[in-house]
Amino acid sequence: QVRLVESGGGSVQAGGSLRLSCAVSGSTFSILCMGWFRQAPGKEREGVADISTLDGRSYYKDSVKGRFTISRDNDKNAVYLQMNSLKPEDTAMYYCAASSRSGCLYLGRALYGDWGQGTQVTVSS
Repeated sequence: QVRLVESGGGSVQAGGSLRLSCAVSGSTFSILCMGWFRQAPGKEREGVADISTLDGRSYYKDSVKGRFTISRDNDKNAVYLQMNSLKPEDTAMYYCAASSRSGCLYLGRALYGDWGQGTQVTVSS
């Protein structure tokens, strides 16, 4: 069992920055990928970025490339999402997720079995 707790959300103006953190505990040895997903009101949950815990490879949704950066700290059992140049369309609840299944990189939502409660990000124009 893996427990994930997000923090760092908030309200910013367009062009601003936020850094989300995800504290990971439990059976961390089994985790192969960590990801950030988001869900806006009335929309489906979508992948934003994920990262391999083995070799650090990362993958991003096209619309956030160059603006968001995912990173991990295996010693601290934490994953981060640095978000720069935020846009109103980035407004959503952001969720941290973990996967222990092979092939989990590339934001395959169905492969992620452990989820946090989410942290709200609101970007105003």
